[in-house]
Amino acid sequence: MKKANILIIGGGMITQEVILPTIFQERRKGKIDQIFVATRRKSTIEKLRKIFPEEEFKGFPEKAKDPEEPFPECYKEALSQLPKPGIVIVATPDHLHTQMTIDSLKSGFHVIVEKPLCLKVEEVYEIDKVAKQVGGYVYTDYHKRHDPALRACQYKYRKGEMGEVLCGHAWIEERREMPLKWFSRWCDKSSSFEYIGVHYVDMFYFITGLKPVRVIGFGQKKFLPKYGKDAFDAIEGIITWENGATYYVQTSWILPEGNPNLTNQGFQITCTEGEFRADNADRNSNFVTTKYGFERFNPHFFKPFIDWDNPERVEWRGYGADSIIQGIDDCLKIFEATEGLPEEEAKKIRKEMISKFEKTRPLPSQALIGTAVIEGVKLSVLNGSKPVIFDEKLYPKIE
Repeated sequence: MKKANILIIGGGMITQEVILPTIFQERRKGKIDQIFVATRRKSTIEKLRKIFPEEEFKGFPEKAKDPEEPFPECYKEALSQLPKPGIVIVATPDHLHTQMTIDSLKSGFHVIVEKPLCLKVEEVYEIDKVAKQVGGYVYTDYHKRHDPALRACQYKYRKGEMGEVLCGHAWIEERREMPLKWFSRWCDKSSSFEYIGVHYVDMFYFITGLKPVRVIGFGQKKFLPKYGKDAFDAIEGIITWENGATYYVQTSWILPEGNPNLTNQGFQITCTEGEFRADNADRNSNFVTTKYGFERFNPHFFKPFIDWDNPERVEWRGYGADSIIQGIDDCLKIFEATEGLPEEEAKKIRKEMISKFEKTRPLPSQALIGTAVIEGVKLSVLNGSKPVIFDEKLYPKIE
C-alpha cells in the first residue's frame, strides 16, 4: 500500500480532539508515513506533545525562543519539507483557508479543508481554478454527511420515498467557550453561521441536490461585545431553494457553560410524502459519574473505545473520523493510480479520478453551495436583513 505523508496546518481544538487521533490511528493501519503539524506558536506544538506524548510528529515552529511569538507563515516551511506524496489538512480559522489551500496545491499536494472551504464565492472559484490547473484534489470536511441518521434521510429522499421537499429547519448552537476560549483571537472574523451553521446548509443540499436562490439573514450582538468581542452572538438564515422550498437555520455560540452538550443541534424537513426530524445531539445515551457529572453521550460522532485486538489501546470511531478518512483514502487511490508515471500522464489520470469523485464528494463544486449561502446571509445581516439573491454562478447580491 502506498503511504501518504500528512501536514496538518493548525493546532486548535479540532486538531487536538479529532484530526490528530484520526491521523495517528490511520498511521497504525499502515496508510500514513510522516506527520507534520504547523501552528502559529511554539506553545501550541508543546501542548500537542503533552496531549500525545507517545506519538511521533514534526512540529513547526519548534525552535522559537519565545513560545508565544507568532509565526503565521511557518506552514510554508513545513510545505517545503513535506515529502511527496502528501496531503495537507487545513484546520485554521475560516478566513485563512483560501491562501493556505492554494499554497498547498501549488506545492504539489492534495488538500483536506475543515468546513467551510472558504468564506466567499470568489475564493471557491480561485481554489477550483488552481486545483484544475495542477490536477489537485480539494475535499471539504463536512462530517455531518457521514452521520448515519442524516445519510438515511438522504437515502430515503433520493429514492423518492419522501416526495419533494417543501420546508425545513435546523439548529446548531455551541457553548460560549468557543468564541471566548478556543476562537478568542478570531471570532470577530467569522460567526456561528459561517463556522457551524454551514454544516446544515450543506446537509439540505446533500439530501436534496437543490441549489439556493435567495436568503435573508438576521444577527444579534448582545453578549459577546460585553467581553470585548465585536462578534455576533447568534445568526439566523432563511434560505429559499430552486424548487421554492424554504429552510430556516438557527445558530449561536453563546450557550451557558452548564449546557450538557458542547453543541445543541438538530434537523427537520417536511416533504410532500413524508417528514424527517432528528435531534443530532441527544442520542438517548447518557452517563452520570462522580468525576464528570451528567454527560450527554453521542456515540456516533467521535469517541474512544477499547480496541478489539489490543485491550490496552484506544480505538477511535465515528463520523468525525470517517469524513477525514474518506478524503485520505481518495488521495491514496490517486497515488496508487499515478505512481511512477510521467507528470503529464499522471495529471491526466488525477483529473479523471477527481472528476468522478466530484459527483459524490464535497469537492469545490459542491462546497460552493455552503460558501454561497454563508456569504449571502452575512451580506444580508450587514445590510439590515435585506433579501439577497444569487446569480447563475451563485455570487450573492442585494435583491
